[in-house]
Amino acid sequence: MTDNGAFAAALGDDVKHRRTRPYRPQTNGKVERFNRTLATEWAYANVYTSDDARAATYADWLHDYNHHRPHTGIGGSTPADRVHNVTGNYI
Repeated sequence: MTDNGAFAAALGDDVKHRRTRPYRPQTNGKVERFNRTLATEWAYANVYTSDDARAATYADWLHDYNHHRPHTGIGGSTPADRVHNVTGNYI
């Protein structure tokens, strides 16, 4: 599900593309909130000398976001606490 019509071309013939209205909180509010957090806490939180310098900090920020930053929407847990077996190593 996406609000981007160009994405449909990347889908196979057996996959139905479902569209949402852009900036629609009922259907894509979580990704909109993530994008806002990404901008305020990472992309524009510091002054970077270049795009490469900013990009070099992304992996560390994302790790902190997923493993150390409590999220009020999931009761103060971290996403890593809520999602198990992210690596795909099913036992």
